[in-house]
Amino acid sequence: MENPTEENQLNIELPEELAEGAYVNLALIAHSPSEFVMDFIRILPGIPKGKVKSRVVMTPDHAYRLLQALQENVQRYEDSFGTINKEGGDPGFQFPMSYNGPIGEA
Repeated sequence: MENPTEENQLNIELPEELAEGAYVNLALIAHSPSEFVMDFIRILPGIPKGKVKSRVVMTPDHAYRLLQALQENVQRYEDSFGTINKEGGDPGFQFPMSYNGPIGEA
């Protein structure tokens, strides 16, 4: 009989080309009745055009689970390192209003 913990383990591969990650400083979120679309974007000073570095599409159920996981991890972060300064954004930056689709908060 297999060990129950081995039976429930999930094997996840992280390809080398993704392991480094991508720095982003803006997320735009759109949704339809059946999916959430999240674009993760890098905007750099002096460059008039931002670049989508990653797009993630998921069901509303998975989006809700992501929300819960983010809330839990932000709480753990703040427990370890202190409150995140929520007012510390770049005051000169304005979010683009020409993004296609309904925009949620990010």
